[in-house]
Amino acid sequence: MLVDRWGVTVAETRLVYGCDAFVARPTLRAWRGVTVAAAPEVVWLWVRQIRLAPYSYDWIDNLGRRSPRVLADLPEPQVGDPFTASAGRSVGRVLAVDPGRELTATIMGATMSYRLEPVGDGTTRLLLKIASRPPRGLATLMSLGDLPMARRQLLNLKDLAENTPAS
Repeated sequence: MLVDRWGVTVAETRLVYGCDAFVARPTLRAWRGVTVAAAPEVVWLWVRQIRLAPYSYDWIDNLGRRSPRVLADLPEPQVGDPFTASAGRSVGRVLAVDPGRELTATIMGATMSYRLEPVGDGTTRLLLKIASRPPRGLATLMSLGDLPMARRQLLNLKDLAENTPAS
């Protein structure tokens, strides 16, 4: 599928992600990724903050409310917690957490894993895999719709992490 990859290597698409354990025989698999000039522990602070807002195009998926640009003092996500919030309403559920490394959640029929891979020199690969079972004819449309939203989300998280003072 033409829109199933953005910013990832072939090797990154072959990794086992948490979402793989929750979606048998997916008809949609999409991978997104960015390199972040920040340590994994800083990137993780922003990934777990997705629970507060979507961090993509706020005017679309957050009814114009700006996703927070300051880190909140959040506890680690737990299985069963809401995944994110849109327009002040909790949506989705956390399915699995490997603190500091991977967050897997479900929302709107899709299951996704945010994975952090240390690169070295304080750099991190922030990877996202989405898996779902829409009817085959809808998989390409869903991936096409997800691409700009996921891209914006990852680029926003990258920018926020890179501009977070090291603690």
